[in-house]
Amino acid sequence: MFDWQDLYFFTVLARTQSLSAAARELNVEHATVGRRVDALEKALGLRLVDRLPRSRPLTEEGRALAALAEGMNTLASDVERLSRMAAIDVAGTVKISAPPSIATHCITPHIPRLRALHPRLNIVLLPSTKVAALDKGEADIAIRTVRPEENALVRRKIGKVRFGLYATSSFKNLAEERWTFIAYDQARDHLPQQVWLHQLRGNRSVVFAASDLASQQMAARLDVGAVVLPTILGDQDPSLVRLPVSTEGPTRDVWLAVYPDLRRSPAVKVVMDFLVDCIQAEPRLG
Repeated sequence: MFDWQDLYFFTVLARTQSLSAAARELNVEHATVGRRVDALEKALGLRLVDRLPRSRPLTEEGRALAALAEGMNTLASDVERLSRMAAIDVAGTVKISAPPSIATHCITPHIPRLRALHPRLNIVLLPSTKVAALDKGEADIAIRTVRPEENALVRRKIGKVRFGLYATSSFKNLAEERWTFIAYDQARDHLPQQVWLHQLRGNRSVVFAASDLASQQMAARLDVGAVVLPTILGDQDPSLVRLPVSTEGPTRDVWLAVYPDLRRSPAVKVVMDFLVDCIQAEPRLG
């Protein structure tokens, strides 16, 4: 009988087409991938890959086996989600991934109410701009400002994030041609709020860039420049005022995403309803 772990290593190699790429995905040395595939070949009595100097193309038997094993990753993900659902039901722990501004200013203030209603329910809130991989268990429920594309997910649009341009009140008194700006780094130039910022500033300077919104907001408080913030963040900051601008700020839809099997968990259902209530009760996200 072959080792199922050897088969899993082979499926990753078949998909990535190289030992080094498979090793990176599996977080092992490439020699480990080679040993696993060798062991699988020995157990099956088949040659699955051709050992060329710079590549490991599949043999005809290897391609046939890869096709048979295509559903292995899906099956493994389904088993992991089933395990997580059972653990949630027993332990009462639900992990939520959400953008930092929504996590801090919209969800966290309402946690005492949730605790009062469900004292045995434990919440792990994961504020992050990264899209959490629900299929890998990074979170049980995701709040996202991009539409979830995974077909297996249940997704629901539950609100909108709006953006404005903010600075200190003293900055507001400067002539507009003297305004300076705070932005994300260039890696985030595709974001609608960053595109809008560049349209507003024209030839005026970005004098400070940061990959996180908290650093940008702090710099704005210190009169470094004007910054684009979600209104849920900027309108509640007493150090900042919204600047008058010629065009409306962009909006981004807020989506809730969860796998159907996790959705059937009573704990997850309670938290989903709680999150929808939090966001729909916030006028700046309506």
